[in-house]
This record gives sequence, C-alpha cells and structure tokens, in this order.
Amino acid sequence: MTIDFTKAFEDWMVEGGYDPAYGARPIKRLMQRELVNQLAKEILAGRVHKDSAIEVDSVGGSIVVRNKS
Repeated sequence: MTIDFTKAFEDWMVEGGYDPAYGARPIKRLMQRELVNQLAKEILAGRVHKDSAIEVDSVGGSIVVRNKS
C-alpha cells in the first residue's frame, strides 16, 4: 500500500496535533484515532483497496481517504 498525503491533510494534522508541551505524542494519537480508523473503515467497506495507491486529504475539517487516480 502506498499512501500520499495532501498539503491540506498535513496542515490539518499540524493544527490538530501540535502541542509544544508534549512534542509529537499528540500527533501520534491524532493519527491513530482519526487516520488509522478512517483508513480501516474504507478498506473494510471496499471503497479503497489495500494493494493500491491511496490519497489522504482533509476536506471541511474531516479526513477523506480515497484511491489515488
């Protein structure tokens, strides 16, 4: 599986996960809670395929996971 992140997703991660007091731990938790769960749901629903290139984006404050075209 190849995963590409858009600039919008990267900005979303920085805004939601940055905390100077705790370093990278909040980013890790945000990624686990939001990205990993969303990715698993999309794979189980058959909307993305685990053997393809996947793009992760942020639209309207939500994570969007899709097959990369």
